[in-house]
Amino acid sequence: MADGILVKGLRAWFGDTRVLRGIDATMAPREVTAIIGPSGCGKSTFVRCINRMHEVVPGARVEGQILVEGHDVYRDDVDPVQVRRRIGMVFQRPNPFPTMTVFDNVAAGLRLGGVRDRARLSEAVERALEQAALFDEVKDVLDRPGSSLSGGQQQRLCIARALAVQPEVLLMDEPCSALDPMATARIEELILELKRDLTVVIVTHNMQQAARVSESTGFFLLGELVEFGQTRAMFTNPRDKRTENYITGRFG
Repeated sequence: MADGILVKGLRAWFGDTRVLRGIDATMAPREVTAIIGPSGCGKSTFVRCINRMHEVVPGARVEGQILVEGHDVYRDDVDPVQVRRRIGMVFQRPNPFPTMTVFDNVAAGLRLGGVRDRARLSEAVERALEQAALFDEVKDVLDRPGSSLSGGQQQRLCIARALAVQPEVLLMDEPCSALDPMATARIEELILELKRDLTVVIVTHNMQQAARVSESTGFFLLGELVEFGQTRAMFTNPRDKRTENYITGRFG
């Protein structure tokens, strides 16, 4: 497989507690994959393993293989910082850097990567804000703190920050759970736009959201990937009884 994400035999621990049990999955390039399941089932750990965020937790470890665009992100000679540049991440709650302006929030990753030229920074910031469908709303307030924006705007600012370094993959861990319905709709529209250029993986507890935005869905339960396949097929005719019980609200 030359692109997309291929996961083989992924296992993960926090100390002695195993939280992922032999996960195998293939996520197609330039599509949206939704990850669903009840709280505590390993969804967030799974996506944090993809960009090597899991290992920053003391005592956490990973076994198995993850190929992104054909490259093993856990190979010994791979720099985790470079992995996180290629694989952007947006978290559950908007987390703009509170003391930074809108402009500096978006430019932060570029500056860490050594970009100092103001013209290059300005061009990249505008491009990322355009991609995040935010530029028209903030173009006159780029020098204000990022924390002064509304909740939905802050989340799109965080998406722009991730996009500024031009990643190949965007991971989104419940990006709409703290937002109102209007802001959620904007983020969902944005996800559908972004998949033209990026592979997107979204963790969501919202079944309707998974159905609206994703081509493929994985259902996690107790650290296992119970079922993985086309979203429409899973939601209309799940292969596993546990998947059916979760989707129909019998538990979760």
